Amino acid sequence: MNETAAHKTSAQKTSARMDIDPWTDRLGGLLERYPRLWTRLGDLETRLVADRLDAVAVDRPIYVTGLARSGTTVLLELLALHPDTVAHRYRDFPLVLTPWAWNWFVDRAGRGEAVARERAHRDRITVTSESPEAFEEVIWMTFFPDIHDPGRDAALGRDTGHPAFEAFYRDHIRKLLALRGGSRYLAKGNYNVTRLPYLHKLFPDARFVVPIRDPQWHIASLMKQHRLFVAAEREDERVLRHMRRSGHFEFGLGRRPIDVGDGAAEVTRLWAEGEEVEGWAAHWAIVYGHVADRLAADPDLAAATLVVRYEDFCSAPAEVMARVLDHCALAPGSLPEAAAARISAPDYYQPDFTEEERATIARRTAAVAGRFGYG
Repeated sequence: MNETAAHKTSAQKTSARMDIDPWTDRLGGLLERYPRLWTRLGDLETRLVADRLDAVAVDRPIYVTGLARSGTTVLLELLALHPDTVAHRYRDFPLVLTPWAWNWFVDRAGRGEAVARERAHRDRITVTSESPEAFEEVIWMTFFPDIHDPGRDAALGRDTGHPAFEAFYRDHIRKLLALRGGSRYLAKGNYNVTRLPYLHKLFPDARFVVPIRDPQWHIASLMKQHRLFVAAEREDERVLRHMRRSGHFEFGLGRRPIDVGDGAAEVTRLWAEGEEVEGWAAHWAIVYGHVADRLAADPDLAAATLVVRYEDFCSAPAEVMARVLDHCALAPGSLPEAAAARISAPDYYQPDFTEEERATIARRTAAVAGRFGYG
């Protein structure tokens, strides 16, 4: 099934304009070209602020992870409102590996008051430079440079070991905690969904929140975003570079499926042949099938993981948010009420699949979806 006429019309109506600051583009290029230099600078920074880090421990870090468009961003933003949590912010990019020095510079750069605007995804979420964002993938790519290579199994398990990464990563988290005065590290990272056992080995007290979404709606949203980013990257190649440097391969001209050892080559083939719907459906099943298998095989990891269905969050946001906070061992405060005031089902698009495409999605995803309670 090739992309339908309705899908193409939607793409033509989508605004492609996305702004990437020229200085961000240039600095991002420096990090991309000289990763070892920046890791050495990150280690030097750690030594220079060692006295500030002596009393800082990584305590019960919180990871929000799942396929893009499953609700990861809104969960991140709500959890980031908690006074105990600390997350990466938009201001941290591109020099993610030296957060202390870069934030010192940004604080003194005189950029003026942050103005909220809708983010590039055109999904009603407004952000400023102080908004939380997913940037720790920069660190993973620096120490695992082939982790997004096509044909490479990206899953990292309890048998994974990388002492240099692990030391740098812990120190990086401690620097963010000291820098922002919090006690709990909070990370959103779509690709961490393939690293749950490894992260749990590194941090046995970690808490994982994995959102999932009904495949029909999820695939419609993924396809909408892919068309948007393809158009933007064709208009401005800086957008493509930004996506690559920040570790976002979910959409656009640089799109790559997540390879967890089975089926990614088929997804790539389906997309190359124009079978967008079936490719996305196969990808959805591969990723969430991997999650279900890992949780079924590892009781300790399963106990540390809360799966949040997007539809449940939209229909009962206060109750679901309270459950998330309880799982993360965070005092609820007013966050359940904040979720109730903010969360609703999307009304800015509708799936426009043909009956044949709907049947394809159901055929490809039904077995995995059933493991998460979808009929």
